[in-house]
Amino acid sequence: MLLTILIIAYILLALGLIIGLLINGVRPSKTLAWLLAIFTIPVGGILFYLMLGRNRREKKLMALREQELIYPRREIDPSYYQNSDKFKKLMHLVNSNCFFPPTPENQVSMLKDGKPTFDSIFNALQEAREFIHVQYYIFEEGDLATGLLQLFKEKVEQGVVIRMIYDRIGSYSLSRSFLNELQTIGVEVYPFLPFSFDRYLTSLNYRNHRKIIVVDGKTAFTGGINVSDKYLKGDGPLGMWHDMHLRIIGPAALQLDDIFRSDWFIVSQQALPLAFQDNSGNQENGKLVQIVYSGPEHEFPTIEQAFLSIISEAESYVYITNPYIIPSQEILKALQIVALSGVDIRLLIAKKSDSRLVDWSVRSYWEALMKAGVRIFLFPEGFLHSKIMVSDDDISSVGSANIDVRSFEYNYEVSALIYDTPFAQLLKHDFLSDCHDSIELDYQTYLKRPMWHKLFEGIARIFAPVL
Repeated sequence: MLLTILIIAYILLALGLIIGLLINGVRPSKTLAWLLAIFTIPVGGILFYLMLGRNRREKKLMALREQELIYPRREIDPSYYQNSDKFKKLMHLVNSNCFFPPTPENQVSMLKDGKPTFDSIFNALQEAREFIHVQYYIFEEGDLATGLLQLFKEKVEQGVVIRMIYDRIGSYSLSRSFLNELQTIGVEVYPFLPFSFDRYLTSLNYRNHRKIIVVDGKTAFTGGINVSDKYLKGDGPLGMWHDMHLRIIGPAALQLDDIFRSDWFIVSQQALPLAFQDNSGNQENGKLVQIVYSGPEHEFPTIEQAFLSIISEAESYVYITNPYIIPSQEILKALQIVALSGVDIRLLIAKKSDSRLVDWSVRSYWEALMKAGVRIFLFPEGFLHSKIMVSDDDISSVGSANIDVRSFEYNYEVSALIYDTPFAQLLKHDFLSDCHDSIELDYQTYLKRPMWHKLFEGIARIFAPVL
């Protein structure tokens, strides 16, 4: 009798999921894949879908609207188009999706690798007078974490409010004793969607991959660098981790702070008021910066659309540094079309990888890219973790997002768009310098790779949508 009841319940659940997929499915290929999994993998197919296939955007979007943690869309100052008319559509796209217009008069500093980044961060934290907001995907114990703990203690004693968010999966090694120390000294700290049995199926797939620090709403840091000693001491066989971060002083810092405040409501249910005013001050020779962020609550894959816009509008070159380039069909086609049109498309990827499955999946796209004329360079020293895009000496993107479906549709990500020629040229020269020290793949040689490589690539590519 019990077995019959379980079978009936299973059938009803499967039918409910199938109907939901048919009604709400966006991409036919994706819908078909989940239908096949449910039909062909008893029990496991349903569990896999519940963990990785559902989107929670409506529930979170309504909660944020109720707490007035979503901006109304604001008009873009027409004067911004004088030097950036080429990106008028991109500016509107980001403003429509994120409600963040471009902000002028920002000071933006490029911070390459761990030591310069954390030196700058610690200096800024020392200057905090009102609050410090900290958000990381990976927060690992070590010398850096210990230094931050001591600094936090000093600032709390001075009356500074410190709030911290860490991703519970990305920071899985963070010990209870360290968290207790943070709370004891007065830091307000919360995990993002903590791993627990009662919410396992609804939270596992949605990770907060953002890296944000904001000091007093005036100075902010964002990019690809996590809190980990691997950026200072290396990481076994991978060696030293290389990455890119930004320090932003100006009104764009407020946009990053508002993203933190939105996430703070998710983890704490405390609604901190959004900073709706500018704090541009009198910065001279400032840069035009627009923050773009994305997450499963967004109606559209915002960062993917921004990247597509940059690639499609390119006239001379697009240079991309990213360790995990597992492109969606839209990104793949855009890169191929633009490369075939004569634009110089180059990808800089780490030769070493921290995941064999991901590495094979990344490699599975190289043949199709090189066939269209895309040049691929492998960075040999350590592990290159930067997420950078620069194009035509006039626009740059530095942030947390990988070029894969997980970053575009499931993770909470953030990136800074800088509409500035000198800064784009700075990133371009740095990119070309790294390419000079890297190994360029040859298309004809790559075609002759062993058959078992092609087999592994094909198998890994099956898992591309969930990596």
